[in-house]
Amino acid sequence: MSSKTLDHFLQENLQDLKERGLYNEIDPVQGANGPVITINGKELINLSSNNYLGLATDERLKEVAIEAVKEYGVGAGAVRTINGTLDLHLKLEEQIAKFKGTEAAIAYQSGFNCNVAAIPGVMDKHDAILSDELNHASIIDGCRLSRAKIIRFNHSDMDDLRKKAKEAVESGQYNKIMVITDGVFSMDGDIAKLPEIVEIAEEFDLITYVDDAHGSGVTGKGAGTVKHFGLQDQVDFQIGTLSKAIGVIGGYVAGKRDLIDWLKVRSRPFLFSTAVTPADAAASTKAIELLMESTELHDKLWENGRYLKDGLKKLGFDIGQSETPITPCIIGEEKTTQEFSKRLYEEGVYAKSIVFPTVPRGTGRVRNMPTAAHTKDMLDQALHSYEKVGKELGVI
Repeated sequence: MSSKTLDHFLQENLQDLKERGLYNEIDPVQGANGPVITINGKELINLSSNNYLGLATDERLKEVAIEAVKEYGVGAGAVRTINGTLDLHLKLEEQIAKFKGTEAAIAYQSGFNCNVAAIPGVMDKHDAILSDELNHASIIDGCRLSRAKIIRFNHSDMDDLRKKAKEAVESGQYNKIMVITDGVFSMDGDIAKLPEIVEIAEEFDLITYVDDAHGSGVTGKGAGTVKHFGLQDQVDFQIGTLSKAIGVIGGYVAGKRDLIDWLKVRSRPFLFSTAVTPADAAASTKAIELLMESTELHDKLWENGRYLKDGLKKLGFDIGQSETPITPCIIGEEKTTQEFSKRLYEEGVYAKSIVFPTVPRGTGRVRNMPTAAHTKDMLDQALHSYEKVGKELGVI
């Protein structure tokens, strides 16, 4: 018999979320997650995927994944430190290090795991972390697990960062101080001010940590935000995911060899969780190889991003200050935002609404993620739907 206390807690809180319009319905996709998807038998232009370069359905990646399964099986069979490290994992890590321009790299089971692994692996209760207020949830969780003092600074506000760094250093109470930022912020599409962050870090001897989940494959001609600014030798931790632009699953930390060696003996997800599958390791390696050989997919992504942005702007929508293909369409009020997304769905466009508490109250938006796999015709159809719904709801 289940706990009455638990049943009451779940029923009461689920009902509360539903009443406030904060309960998220999950829409299962029937078939592949490409530029067009099928949900409940309905074909939709997909503007909600992180599959930036269309590699999740790329035939070349499928081929190497299938070969890896045939040769190595479907699982690694153990944690990395026992006998779950396959030669495929080493090839992947070598490829990541070349891609990011670092001495070494370590692969994890997800991008989320990277932050839960790397931050507590190096920081502890005697340290402090300066964290951008809009950093990803996995960074926040990693910081909490480290038990370090968390000092939030205003989003991309370099004066506030310098002030708080100075206060932390002058207090004399911390052994180490780290500054953490996303490379690209996923809700607004803006890029971190890395040159200024590095300059402040050098002034106060801060450890630098950049989570480039939405930048790898997208900025710096594909090599990421750190490479975009030419700062590979000045950023201590480069974090990335293999599940967005790379199109597979997993994550990595790239940096100096000593750092990677330390994480291999001290980061808990590496020590206590089975390694990524042979198919994932092989497909990720192939994807990075493709990005290093050609910028064709990267260029197409940016071309499509510009096209969608220009079209939405011309229609009169507020698309914020995005500096990347991530294109928020800011509606404002929460209920209207959700209704807007629902109407787009009815018109054949899948673009999810994002509202409080993920973004500040009153800044609800429909977030659009154009990819390299979209055609101009698909984007034109999406723009036509935006115009129709925008006028109908009085947004434009």
